[in-house]
Amino acid sequence: MAERNYDAVIIGGGHNGLTCACYLAGAGLSVKVLERRSIVGGAAVTEEFHPGFRNSTASYTVSLLNPRVIRDLRLAEHGLKILERPMSNLLPLPNGDALRVPADDDAFAVEVRRFSTRDADRLPAFQSMIGRVADRLRALVLETPPSPGGGIADLWRALRLGRDLHRLGPAGQRDLHEIFTRSAGAVLDDWFESNPLKALYGFDAVVGNYASPYADGSAYVLLHHAFGEVNGRRGVWGHAVGGMGAITQAMAREAGRLGVEIETGAAVSRVRVRESHAVGVFLDDGREIPARTVVANVNPKLLYLDLIEPSALEPEFLGRIRRYRCGSGTLRMNVALSELPRFECLRGNGIQPEHQAGIIIGPSLGYMDQAWLDAKTYGWSRSPVVEMLIPSTVDDSLAPSGKHVASLFCQHFAPELPEGQAWETGRDAAAQTVIEKVTEYAPNFADSILGMCILTPANLEQEFGLIGGDIFHGALGLDQLFSARPVLGYGNYRAPIKGLYMCGSGTHPGGGVTGAPGYNAAREILRDVRRKQGSHRRA
Repeated sequence: MAERNYDAVIIGGGHNGLTCACYLAGAGLSVKVLERRSIVGGAAVTEEFHPGFRNSTASYTVSLLNPRVIRDLRLAEHGLKILERPMSNLLPLPNGDALRVPADDDAFAVEVRRFSTRDADRLPAFQSMIGRVADRLRALVLETPPSPGGGIADLWRALRLGRDLHRLGPAGQRDLHEIFTRSAGAVLDDWFESNPLKALYGFDAVVGNYASPYADGSAYVLLHHAFGEVNGRRGVWGHAVGGMGAITQAMAREAGRLGVEIETGAAVSRVRVRESHAVGVFLDDGREIPARTVVANVNPKLLYLDLIEPSALEPEFLGRIRRYRCGSGTLRMNVALSELPRFECLRGNGIQPEHQAGIIIGPSLGYMDQAWLDAKTYGWSRSPVVEMLIPSTVDDSLAPSGKHVASLFCQHFAPELPEGQAWETGRDAAAQTVIEKVTEYAPNFADSILGMCILTPANLEQEFGLIGGDIFHGALGLDQLFSARPVLGYGNYRAPIKGLYMCGSGTHPGGGVTGAPGYNAAREILRDVRRKQGSHRRA
């Protein structure tokens, strides 16, 4: 049975789908959001995973959420509060020492000097280089990439891009070229000599990136994580009070205020295409939702290979989509704890600033490289790279008094296990490897576990539509960025089917909880709507 005809129907109620919905509704369009799960938010949700314990289920930390999106969607007015980490990071070392990363750059330089005077002296220049390149690329986050062979608007975008990159100057352009083409390991080896400092920066190059830190192009992934800011401070990471679901719940409240209809438990089975136009969607329950515009907030492979009849697409395009690389090598764990982890590198009792940091287990680039090699050989790292956050140390709403919640984000765990092994059979053994590794640094950790939620790459795909468990909806390689995300010729949020658009992380600027793809897609949809309205008036 067909329902009312909407101006736009959005497939997927993740943060980008909600962002897009708000901008479209704010412009006067009738909008319906369809979410397969029982809760909106996609991978940015807060759920109870053990009695009395709540946590951000998949995504887990805030930095990349765009300030314009925060402002335009009135997220603070809808209750969103983001706390800055009092200490950015902690890198425990096997010898009982640790590299601490205070929020203050001068204090960080003093800490680095403990490991290398040379590195401390070079640190400001490195930070300045990363900052310059990140600032220039940050300016492109809310831009629509030019489409090769496009019209005058695309030519103008390309000219502006060239002008912006020219402003970097010769030295900045060389830095940009190196970051896009070289490995993070090679760049960091050129700059620094101390293993802990190189590991600290190298971690950002392997987060959500199933690759060695010595893989060509991995330096860009490091840079991608430098785009963020919290409360106006660049390069800072924070915690959303109430978990990541607080972001998407605030978005949903703004969407409701603007008249957006949100339906959960509504799985889309097929995009309806008539005469090369998307005209609505079919649901698993047999209903049809007609719409003048269909917007997909799902992985491009899921959209084009599962939700659209192959006959509606050119074989060459389908071939490129099949080759679109997904799989971030991530295992995600949420752990309920009876007590605070007691790291050997910390002195004293109770909550310390280090407990409120991102705690990175991965003491060297060589360690990270071996973790990737293990995953290629065995299916997962024998000594995994782990980032632990303990959000209950800054947000007591997540756990009972005196108890804690730990988020574990773990690399490298192969999207597909060797020899056809199912992840369901390897799940517990992989999680145990993580627990044992954390316990090496915090001896009370294993014994303090009350319960946990384990999400393998297969679980992330099944639960959240993250193909290959890819948290970015596609690898962040040079061949899948900007105008080539998801494929060259369709980087402007439009699809090869009229009336169909993409607004998810499989479009520019890529993964993370940013809201940028949703914002950019809405702008392009509204441009097309106005263009059609203008042509109708002239006719």
